[in-house]
Amino acid sequence: MVTVTQQDIDTFQRDGVVVIRGLFTDHLETLRAGVARNMDEPGPYASENKRDGETGRFFDDYCNWQRIPEFREVIQNSDAAQVAAKLMQSPSVQLFHDHVLVKEPGTSMATPWHTDGPYYFVQGSQTLSFWSPLDPVDEATLRLVAGSHLWEKPVLPTRWTSEESFFPNADDYIPVPDPDAEDMRVVEWTMQPGDAVAFNYHVLHGARGNHATTRRRAFSLRLLGEDARYTTRPGPTSPPFPGHDMIEGQKLREDWFPMLIPGNG
Repeated sequence: MVTVTQQDIDTFQRDGVVVIRGLFTDHLETLRAGVARNMDEPGPYASENKRDGETGRFFDDYCNWQRIPEFREVIQNSDAAQVAAKLMQSPSVQLFHDHVLVKEPGTSMATPWHTDGPYYFVQGSQTLSFWSPLDPVDEATLRLVAGSHLWEKPVLPTRWTSEESFFPNADDYIPVPDPDAEDMRVVEWTMQPGDAVAFNYHVLHGARGNHATTRRRAFSLRLLGEDARYTTRPGPTSPPFPGHDMIEGQKLREDWFPMLIPGNG
């Protein structure tokens, strides 16, 4: 079992983000094989993130655990759910979805600053994403604004390539800030394969391009705690999960989003 200290829990609750060293170290080859399968056989939500003037390849895809056995194996057999339960202080842990992000060598496009929460149809304070590189990272590591999960308003979700608003009415959201220009507390770590950043869905984060001569493959796993509920948004969600038939305030349906730790009933 990967060790989670009280300091890790306190840091996650205060800052909304903490690094967990070695969380997926024992599962690296399985994850790498899964990413290779994912890139060879992209799913319906796969994207080649391209902007005029940018170089390299920035591939991402999500919601593939049901068809990629390597992802399913790691979700079921790693310590991720147990670690998430401790960090979220939740008796139960539910699977939301997986996400793969690959920046090939010389990829100039940055991952824009954003928070995941407004893209999702989930509300609740007990949410957690793991972001784990499958290659050593320094410059292309994840960058996060500590404490941003506690901001009064959520950050406006935008489309990564066009920067257009995801929703027609943006009154309930703040514009995407520039954390470097606004002197916000940005945290980032040099990471080894299998290390993982754990962060709340409402933490502002982004990543630089990959100017190294090696790939930067990352596996993300999105999990839900006891208080997570379905909520409607003023526009489409990403992932969309068409035909889910859930209603406001409902716990996410377990046949689509399995319980990894059942909780106390």
